Amino acid sequence: MTRAGLRALMAVVGVTLLVAYLGAASLAYWVLASLWAARPDPVTMLLVVVGTALVFGTLSYAFGTRRLLSNLNATYLPPERASRLYDRVGEFAAEMDIDVPDVYVGMMAAPNAFAFGGVRSGAVVLDRSLFRLLTTAELDAILAHELAHLESHDGLVQTLAFSLGQTVAGVLSVALFPVALFVTGIAKAWAWLAGRPGAWAQTPFGRFRAAVDGVTVVVLVGLTLAVRAHSRNREFAADDRAAELTGRPLALASALRKIQRATEPGWGVLSPLYVHSDDENPITEWFSTHPSLDDRIERLRERAATGSVRVPVE
Repeated sequence: MTRAGLRALMAVVGVTLLVAYLGAASLAYWVLASLWAARPDPVTMLLVVVGTALVFGTLSYAFGTRRLLSNLNATYLPPERASRLYDRVGEFAAEMDIDVPDVYVGMMAAPNAFAFGGVRSGAVVLDRSLFRLLTTAELDAILAHELAHLESHDGLVQTLAFSLGQTVAGVLSVALFPVALFVTGIAKAWAWLAGRPGAWAQTPFGRFRAAVDGVTVVVLVGLTLAVRAHSRNREFAADDRAAELTGRPLALASALRKIQRATEPGWGVLSPLYVHSDDENPITEWFSTHPSLDDRIERLRERAATGSVRVPVE
């Protein structure tokens, strides 16, 4: 085939792609316009979208916690086998005006504890190693911290917020779908007509298509950052609540430090001989669900130094 024939064939392919994409974009726009014309009033539509996101978020939270228990091979710890622990949990629960949660013991990759469920149907999961790693006062502080999350519905709130964020990003992606098709068709037709079909993403319209996709990504990332920032604030709040309940902020600080040292793979007898950097990647911190451990410990120490604690209940 001659060079002129090849260019003519590429032009035909480009025009065909343009027509196909413009047709698909028109069809997508017609479908969305029809749905928009048949929409209920804005308040009802907003309630349906938010309600759907909340329902799916709640179901995801409920089934996710069950799956998590199964993955951890967590075993229910009956009160008769840990009467002292349940007595302490009961004291905290009574002061918080929540039901006494079930306690599970699991095998985690590292010493850890977490809580899930609502105020009336909560559970606390403890890694087995915490019972030998922590003192009684330190374990009390960890328990109080986890119960504070139950008191404030933190796990459920975080899940629902993430579900709403995904819904918003999904709605925006659907709304921009006809535009994305339209711009992609022009970009690919341009590239074929220019004789460089593989470089359509580098054309002006290809870059515009990337910007359209970026809008959804930016919205999703922004909402994720907001949810993660709220999560970090709730960790500080749970620390404060635990210090208030136990009257021993330094016990929680000590427990957090022990858990950190047990989690670090390089921690051992010779660890004090090495210099450990405390530098953190700011981007990593932005997406983290927990604040810096050093910041948490420093706040707890300041709380103890100022005397803003009450006499612990024995």
